[in-house]
Amino acid sequence: MMNDSFCRIIAGEIQARPEQVDAAVRLLDEGNTVPFIARYRKEITGGLDDTQLRNLETRLGYLRELEERRQAILKSISEQGKLTDELANAINATLSKTELEDLYLPYKPKRRTRGQIAIEAGLEPLADLLWSDPSHTPEVAAAQYVDADKGVADTKAALDGARYILMERFAEDAALLAKVRDYLWKNAHLVSTVVSGKEEEGAKFRDYFDHHEP
Repeated sequence: MMNDSFCRIIAGEIQARPEQVDAAVRLLDEGNTVPFIARYRKEITGGLDDTQLRNLETRLGYLRELEERRQAILKSISEQGKLTDELANAINATLSKTELEDLYLPYKPKRRTRGQIAIEAGLEPLADLLWSDPSHTPEVAAAQYVDADKGVADTKAALDGARYILMERFAEDAALLAKVRDYLWKNAHLVSTVVSGKEEEGAKFRDYFDHHEP
């Protein structure tokens, strides 16, 4: 079966009606191939051509994989007791696998990180303070968090811990990741150069010895 909203999405993308998409999906799910449907089942699909059907099949696979992953992520976060209405709405709204994984990143089970260790050492308030009010002198703010029993030997260790906490926050911020990714797609440049002394070994890639493209 096909999610009705997905039917409408695909219909808009291939310039067809939702009922045409639904009919084609049923035929594909029955094991019919795209060439067979395009040639012998036009009366059922309302005349969808080979190109439309191939795009439909590709998009259908993507959206079904997305939905399967979405449900697994919702289940995982829910079992952690961290699934808020706002987060659930964001997860349910996305049509991008990349964005879905970005949203899941802060809740994805992972090994104990430097940031987690710093939080356990009581350095999260320091990270919050330095991020929210840069006017504070870092060394002065960090002094009160020095605690050898917690593994924070000096102000440098305290500031390092606060830095690890903030770094992980940035790395797990879905909105920030989307903005950075968009910026890079629009502004980044791909550059390749040959490693000195490897010219002969990489001769078949000569075109990329000094290559630059947007």
